[in-house]
Amino acid sequence: MITTALRSNPAPSFAVARDRVCNDPAFGAFLLLRIGFAVLPLWMGIDKFLNKLTYWPHYLAPWITDLLPFTAQTAMYVVGAIEVVAGFAVAIKPRYASYIVAAWLAGIIVNLLTYPGFYDVALRDFGLLLGALTLARLASVYDPSWFRHSTAARAR
Repeated sequence: MITTALRSNPAPSFAVARDRVCNDPAFGAFLLLRIGFAVLPLWMGIDKFLNKLTYWPHYLAPWITDLLPFTAQTAMYVVGAIEVVAGFAVAIKPRYASYIVAAWLAGIIVNLLTYPGFYDVALRDFGLLLGALTLARLASVYDPSWFRHSTAARAR
C-alpha cells in the first residue's frame, strides 16, 4: 500500500531536472554557477589547511601579514574556514550567499593588487567576482526569497 502511494507520486526525477536545464538555458547557467560556487570555495577552503595545491601564505600581502597578531598560515586557516562556510552557504541559498562570495573575492583582489607579482591572479579573481554577481542575479529568479511570505503579509 505504501509503495503504491510512493510510486504514484514520485519525487522529481533526474529526467525532469535534465529537461529543465536543456529547455531553459538561464536555469542551466544558474545551476552550473551554483554548483561551481559551492564546490570550488569548499575545495579551496579545505586546501588552505592542507597546502597541497600551493603554499597559500605566499599569496598574503606583506602589509597584511604585518598587521596580523598571528602567522600567515593561521590567517590562511581563518580564510579557509570562511571559504568552506561560503561554499555551504552558496549550496543552501545562492540568492544571498553569492553576494557574500563576491565581496570576499573583492577583498582577495585588493590583497593581490597590493602585492606585486599576482596581478594575473587578481584578474582571474575579478572574473570569478563577475561570475558570483551573475549567480546572484540568476538566483533572484530561480532561488525563492526567504522573505516572500512576510512581504505579502505586510502588504495586506
